[in-house]
Amino acid sequence: MKGLGSQVEKVWQGLRPMTKKIIVGALQKNQPFSKQSYDIHSDWELSQLLKVLDEQLSKKETKRNKRKLTEIKKIAETCANVLQAQTESAEVFIQLVERALKQKDYQKVEAICQILNERFSAGEVCEIIRQTDNPAIRALAYESLCLFPTASLAQLVDDPLYADIVKNALEVQAFDYESEEAQEILSQLEES
Repeated sequence: MKGLGSQVEKVWQGLRPMTKKIIVGALQKNQPFSKQSYDIHSDWELSQLLKVLDEQLSKKETKRNKRKLTEIKKIAETCANVLQAQTESAEVFIQLVERALKQKDYQKVEAICQILNERFSAGEVCEIIRQTDNPAIRALAYESLCLFPTASLAQLVDDPLYADIVKNALEVQAFDYESEEAQEILSQLEES
């Protein structure tokens, strides 16, 4: 990581050995990492590394140095791919989608969004909607949330952070998808 910028070097030095091993293995592509070695702290560390790599990519001095630019892009893409393969974090999901939207890589956006219903709970999807100001990400997360089982949405109705978000998703299920279960829950909410 030497020569890739002081911030990149600083974040790299702060990574735990386990997280460094994940990235080095992914860069070499012949050392797949085990999911047991990946944890929430790895998620946070890789997110921070990706952030500083992307910041470094936007600097004029980096853009003028082809070797440095190529190396940083390679590490950043590897970092993003590992995060996409492992994350269950609303913050990291938002970071990955914003990054793909900025690059106008809509296939990547679609691929990232596939993980919502596979890996995220309804509560985490609500958290994405709550945290982002990006209308495209909110729309994608709402679309995903509406596909969750009605029973899992109903469990979040009393949560003050997510109540309005869940009610909106239940309305889509009730009226657009004609879900009787969602209609029943909405009726109960109106009565209470």
